[in-house]
Amino acid sequence: MYGRPSVGAPLSKQGNNFAKRGAHGGTPVQVALTFASYGDSLIGMSDSSPKLDNAAVARILGDIAGILEFKDENAFKIRSYRTAAETIEVMQDQVAELVVSGGAAELQQIQGIGKGISAQIVEIVETGKSSYFTELTRDVPATVLDLRRVSGIGLKTAQLLYRDFGIKSLAELKVFTEAGGLISVPGLGEKTAARVKASIARIEAPATGDQ
Repeated sequence: MYGRPSVGAPLSKQGNNFAKRGAHGGTPVQVALTFASYGDSLIGMSDSSPKLDNAAVARILGDIAGILEFKDENAFKIRSYRTAAETIEVMQDQVAELVVSGGAAELQQIQGIGKGISAQIVEIVETGKSSYFTELTRDVPATVLDLRRVSGIGLKTAQLLYRDFGIKSLAELKVFTEAGGLISVPGLGEKTAARVKASIARIEAPATGDQ
């Protein structure tokens, strides 16, 4: 059995779980681009070739947990994916190397990683993407996870914005907020609207080069 990871800090302490993904950077859209860029290049690679690192694998598993949570799926499944993501994030051993050396069976020696998730990890390492994540985002776009990156937008509010107002991305939330739409959202007032607007500006700042 692999012992408890000895470096790093659990991502659950970084706020809003993986939805914020501040420690890694990268939105679901960027993650999707990562899938695309790795997809063809990883297939058929030799064992000595570079593969997805632990942070990338953890990010994908975390996004799976985030979408499951957004869709109100089974709480145990959500917790399992999130725990696996947090465990892999702080591991010293590279999961890609474990996949090469022992496949899914080797991964199952890691505490908290069972048969189902180990198979997911093997697919992610070998192809750069997750077919399960693709399946989950057929009816709910991955960009809804970006709503949770915004201060003042919790799970229930994000779900409400998507369900009742059709807000499914950070860009759409920005337009909605600037038009005063948040005032019409139950449970949100002017202070929260101002907080959301300021948070969106902070999130966008790195992309525009603002300090």
